[in-house]
Amino acid sequence: MSKLIPAIRVKNLNFYYDTQKIFESVSMDIYQNQVTAIIGSSGCGKSTFLKVLNRMSELEKEVKVEGRVEFFGQNIYERRVNLNRLRRQISMVFPRPNLFPMSVYDNVAYGVKLVGWRPKVELDEIIESAIRSADLWDEIKNKLHKSALELSGGQQQRLCIARALAVKPKVLLMDEPCSGLDPIASMKIENLIHNLRSELTIVIVTHSMPQVTRLSDFTAFFYSNENRVTQLLEFGTTNKIFTNALDSRTRDYVLARIS
Repeated sequence: MSKLIPAIRVKNLNFYYDTQKIFESVSMDIYQNQVTAIIGSSGCGKSTFLKVLNRMSELEKEVKVEGRVEFFGQNIYERRVNLNRLRRQISMVFPRPNLFPMSVYDNVAYGVKLVGWRPKVELDEIIESAIRSADLWDEIKNKLHKSALELSGGQQQRLCIARALAVKPKVLLMDEPCSGLDPIASMKIENLIHNLRSELTIVIVTHSMPQVTRLSDFTAFFYSNENRVTQLLEFGTTNKIFTNALDSRTRDYVLARIS
């Protein structure tokens, strides 16, 4: 294996929503061009952690951050950070498709247009490339100017991925991207993740342990203590977490959900 390069480094993170402490002493590296899975019981803050990584958490409540979250060496919580640029570079896909009530084409073009004007020919190329990258072009190339809301659920989710890819992110955060999808649609999303892993750094939250073993290179297990404060209990290669975890709580969690 080539040398692993951290795309994101979380160092001694304490994170608060208003005055409520959510995370305590979280430190981990998210490696470039690797898939990292975030696992843990419902309500332990996995989705919130993703939003911490691109500061989308600040769109929900007042936050307080102690420690550092570095994106290729830059602390993203410095005041001078351009949040629009950060969120383009660290893009996010949500559990349910969150498409706009507009055409397929305009949905994918939305983020690109926010960056600045592009000639129509160039924009067309960007849109087609993003939809192809989401393995969706052959299915919807004749529906580009129809409402995106007419697509199937699986197609809508892949279109959300295409929209995220259109702005050329370096990191893709995926919060339960197969939630609510049938097995065939879920498999298409999984195949897409496999195809993207050589181009992007991917962080995925999922409750499916078989999916974790199929997709991820590294796994982080989050655990809430009796005070409902979440800590990173264990982090390592997915193989180690699933076959030789150090903490009995990690082993119990994995075993209960993979059997």
